Amino acid sequence: MSGPDRILRLRTVLDRTGLSRSALYRKIAEGTFPAQIRISINGAGWHKSDINRWVERPTGWWARME
Repeated sequence: MSGPDRILRLRTVLDRTGLSRSALYRKIAEGTFPAQIRISINGAGWHKSDINRWVERPTGWWARME
């Protein structure tokens, strides 16, 4: 049984993906990287599971259209 999905902050996401900050935000705009979620007025983060899926298969990840 897995626990709740952790939220990763920007520095951790950059370290795990090897992307630069500008490349990360460009990929978000293109829809080829998970978008961040708002966690406070001045804070945002990413679901750990989304980042793990992207790291496993970066070319196969596309934003889900809802």
